[in-house]
Amino acid sequence: MQCRHRSNCTTSLVSLSFQRRNKSIKINSKLSLMATLYVTHHPDDFRSLLPLIAAEFNPSSRPRVLTENPPGSLNARCRPTLVLGTGGPDSVLCGSTAVSWYLAFQGKRVGSDLKQQSQVWQWLSFAENELMPVSCAVLHQSSRAELMRVLKVLDQALAPRTYLVGESITVADMAVAASLEQSDRKAVTNVTRWFTTCINQPQFLNVLGEVKLSLAGLMLSFQNLVSGAPKTEAQLKKEAKKREKLEKFQQKKEMEKKAKPEKKELGVITYNIQTPLGEKKDVVSSLPDSYSPQYVEAAWYSWWEKQGFFKPEYGRNISEENPKGVFMMCIPPPNVTGSLHLGHALTNVRPRCGTRDATMLALPPRRSGNGRTSEKGDRIYHQLRKLGSSLDWDRACFTMDDKLSYAVQEAFIRLHEEGVIYRSKRLVNWSCTLNSAISDIEVDKKELTGRTLLPVPGYKEKVEFGVLVSFAYKVVDSDEEVVVATTRIETMLGDTAVAVHPADPRYQHLKGKMVLHPFSDSKMPIVFDDFVDMSFGTGAVKITPAHDHNDYEVGVRHNLPFINILDESGLLINVPPPFLGMKRFEARKAVLQALKDRGQFKETKDNPMVVPVCSRSKDIVEPLLKPQWYVSCTDMGKQAADAVREGRLKIIPDHHLKTWFNWMDNIRDWCISRQLWWGHRIPAYFVTVDDPSVNQGEDIDGHYWVSGRSEEEARAKAAKRFNVSTDKITLKQDEDVLDTWFSSGIFPFSIFGWPNENQDLNVFYPGTLLETGHDILFFWVARMVMMGLKLTGKLPFKEVYLHAVVRDAHGRKMSKSLGNVIDPLDVISGISLEGLHAQLMESNLDPLEAEKAKQGQKSDYPSGIPECGTDALRFALCAYTSQGRDINLDVNRILGYRFFCNKLWNAVKFTMKTLGDNFVPSAKAQLSGEESVSDRWILSRLSAAVSLCDAAFKAYDFPTITTSIYNFWLYELCDVYLESVKPVFSKAEDDSVSQQQAGVCRQTLYTCLEVGLRLLSPLMPFVTEELYQRLPRRQPESDPPSICITSYPEREEFCWNSEEVDRDMEFIMTVVKTIRSLRADYNLVKARADCYLQCSDSETASMVQKYSLQIETLSYSQAVVPLTSNQAVPQGCAVAIASDRCTVNLLLKGLIDVEKEVSKLKTKKSDLEKQMEKLREKMMKSDYVKKVPVKVQEQDAEKLRQSQTELEKVNEAIENFLKMM
Repeated sequence: MQCRHRSNCTTSLVSLSFQRRNKSIKINSKLSLMATLYVTHHPDDFRSLLPLIAAEFNPSSRPRVLTENPPGSLNARCRPTLVLGTGGPDSVLCGSTAVSWYLAFQGKRVGSDLKQQSQVWQWLSFAENELMPVSCAVLHQSSRAELMRVLKVLDQALAPRTYLVGESITVADMAVAASLEQSDRKAVTNVTRWFTTCINQPQFLNVLGEVKLSLAGLMLSFQNLVSGAPKTEAQLKKEAKKREKLEKFQQKKEMEKKAKPEKKELGVITYNIQTPLGEKKDVVSSLPDSYSPQYVEAAWYSWWEKQGFFKPEYGRNISEENPKGVFMMCIPPPNVTGSLHLGHALTNVRPRCGTRDATMLALPPRRSGNGRTSEKGDRIYHQLRKLGSSLDWDRACFTMDDKLSYAVQEAFIRLHEEGVIYRSKRLVNWSCTLNSAISDIEVDKKELTGRTLLPVPGYKEKVEFGVLVSFAYKVVDSDEEVVVATTRIETMLGDTAVAVHPADPRYQHLKGKMVLHPFSDSKMPIVFDDFVDMSFGTGAVKITPAHDHNDYEVGVRHNLPFINILDESGLLINVPPPFLGMKRFEARKAVLQALKDRGQFKETKDNPMVVPVCSRSKDIVEPLLKPQWYVSCTDMGKQAADAVREGRLKIIPDHHLKTWFNWMDNIRDWCISRQLWWGHRIPAYFVTVDDPSVNQGEDIDGHYWVSGRSEEEARAKAAKRFNVSTDKITLKQDEDVLDTWFSSGIFPFSIFGWPNENQDLNVFYPGTLLETGHDILFFWVARMVMMGLKLTGKLPFKEVYLHAVVRDAHGRKMSKSLGNVIDPLDVISGISLEGLHAQLMESNLDPLEAEKAKQGQKSDYPSGIPECGTDALRFALCAYTSQGRDINLDVNRILGYRFFCNKLWNAVKFTMKTLGDNFVPSAKAQLSGEESVSDRWILSRLSAAVSLCDAAFKAYDFPTITTSIYNFWLYELCDVYLESVKPVFSKAEDDSVSQQQAGVCRQTLYTCLEVGLRLLSPLMPFVTEELYQRLPRRQPESDPPSICITSYPEREEFCWNSEEVDRDMEFIMTVVKTIRSLRADYNLVKARADCYLQCSDSETASMVQKYSLQIETLSYSQAVVPLTSNQAVPQGCAVAIASDRCTVNLLLKGLIDVEKEVSKLKTKKSDLEKQMEKLREKMMKSDYVKKVPVKVQEQDAEKLRQSQTELEKVNEAIENFLKMM
């Protein structure tokens, strides 16, 4: 098959070569109007699908399609065949690739330039020569490993891009997408994302129809891939059998869905009882039939806030020491001009989770008081409340508050007076669009693989990047030249030297020589510097000290001139005509042409590179020489590193330590000047002295700068410094503002009124914990540590918990242009696809990016985002942190936790009905000694859950917390305990013993619910409050009014864990699952069968007897009879081994049609024997070992072994059935 496939590929390439050589074949729409496309009659033939899809991309000239053989006169060698015009000898194209290329060319889908067309050809070759053969092999049951290897190559290529070539679909995407059969979606997320995008295009849908993603992954069947000949009867029979299996599989999945009613879409129920804001919600009315987030989350938060539950003063005096300590954390202040996304949500769900019984204080940021920022601030506050964040709103702070502004001013002045803050002229990240320096975190690094055209603000046409331009400098007084290369050719106008390595033998004779600048006629030295890489290019490097960070260092070392050729708007200055006044990227073209005209241009070639892009303006960031304020970080960085090395500051998880030490040990000074209209104005003044004895100062001379809390204070400082009277001093305050990270760096103590001493500062500083994303470990965390140590002498917190970065389900960074930035409110309340599209239209996205983002939303959320609720979102975000550095957030998983809430809801409703109206819980949760084995087991599991949560909270191991709580509620309480005790309550009124047992069971149930809700409360505050308020109290007069201030369960209080009970119940559940499996095998849906458990020893038999009621109830058995090994088992039983200690015998006689079952088994036996015989014949061939790959031999041996095991089971089952007849 592969041989025939490869010959078809060769035909395609030859046909295309024929097309190119014959220039009489013209590609135009008129000719295409008369074109006829002959394809195979098989709807899934890849060779036909590809040209059909390509034709859809140019509907105005789509050819006529026929599924018959082309006329013999055309001499067409294969299908597909495209006949152009009248069908002359020069007007016939044969082969899938040739025809598809022609049709795609008409639709402008073959790449925008020669480079992209070459890349398209590479992918066409990949599809035919690599992907297609392994797809065929998978269809014929060969190994999937090779397919996965090829798909991972494709997945890696798609990681940074939407399409294979360029920014739109090309014939490369069509060919590769049409070649896919199926893959593991988890293993190739980028392929899945790309594939989904392709097949949802209207052109693909017109040809393929709706292509569904199967549970196994991507699924497209091209079963007649390489053979145009009619299929044999055996092939057709095999395909029919495959289709039948697939249909059964799909039916089974549908049945499974129907068997899980909790997964059905739940209706919306609203809370309609009038409750004044801040008043307690009605908890007297009965609970709705099912869980609904809108009902549950209504009214609670305003009551919590009004009651002061989030304030540290609640229930205690903060001036008195709390024996359990103080817990303080401040949440990161988000950008006040934006709103929270799911990354912020990850941080803000956890103040409640990270705190338990200590004096707690969690501080929110505060909105500003003007215009658009006030509107955004209100939205952020609304989001935080909807997320259920337990924050002390009375202590909310905004970095522009008078209190915090005073602290910022004081910090600057103190550090400036100490010499830690100084003035210097250095290279900064400059945005020409913003006219401001920007921080490193605001610079996105866009990776390019080669020549790429990028949009730049202020330019109509896209600008070329990713190319390396080589040109020559003439050596003065010599015929020699030195060739250098650059990716920014316009910067050569600011060159002041050429550098070579001191050990490079090629340039030793040029020591002391100069080169001539072609446009300024200035002479530039050839300098020798170790930073040059001799192996790169010619080994010679142009030096532009004023516009490159590495060149800056070279310029300083060799005392070179620093020529700034760009003004703040990106226009050229200090350059000769005709370049003077040009825009920087227009000058790029002009300089290149000028070098060509002078004969000094050498070559241009593709060059992989990283382009710095301003995240706010999307402008290309320029290194620009500017006088700015800097913070000296060497000493502070050492102190911050030492604090971690000595264990005084703990960073969790510890795999971030390497990054911390790398940054702190190699820290550079921090530029804190920003040229923005918004922020804290720098309290520094430039001094001019009206005295002839004092020289006029320069901007970069720090001696002429003073700082002050007021102009009067600054004037007095200046007069004292220059020894003149104050009337001789003229001051001009710096117009720049401080970097936002400066005010954020002192946030942990400025919020408490520093530098003024007060109670809050003494009680709550230093803080306990900081939680934030690992991506701002340096930008914020390190600066808080440095500033805290420097200005207060204390670490701002004891521990730093760095959570993962939230990405979308495909692992992509959340980006507006991808349409995958999700507002947590949209996950909480749900939103339609149209609503998501409307949000894009309200943003400032470029129309092309907006359209691309809409396609991304349509692919990921075809039906919008369902209403998940706050509790489900919080639980999911905590559970997700097990993924390490990044979270691939799948909304479907969040929805799954909403169904978990519904399970809780039903469990509590069942329990309340079981407890009855007159139930009174015991005053304390403790064992009475009357508990049944089921009671002892569930209390042991509850105790284990408490211990796990207690330890995990201390380690910030949130996934362990969510897993243990989820398992307790779902798999232990609901699935096992509630089911096993139903007979206890059904017999509760039979006698006094039954009544007493039911009473003990009710107390156990109450303990499980009350403690289970308290365990869950920090993660799911709303649903736990709603359910907790419906439960009776142990001590109504003294118990807390809300679950959110109830003490968190501790292992010392619930020390009921019993390894023996857990071990026994684990064994019993194994028996139960074995019985259930047997019932399923024999399709016993409603009928209850007697179960005889043959035990290996009397001890096991005694245990089975002890748990017989639980086994009978959980396995739906009529009766459970334990037997010892020497006791006979009744005839007519189905047998299964539960363990080496117990064999299950399920009495089926009289419950099933034995003859029918025997007939089915004999048919199955016959099929198995045929399969085994066929496999043995294959393996017995003389050349089998030599010709068949080892991996395939291993697979065949495994198949034979599995078939043999299955045959033995079938024979055993037949024997058992025959005994019943």
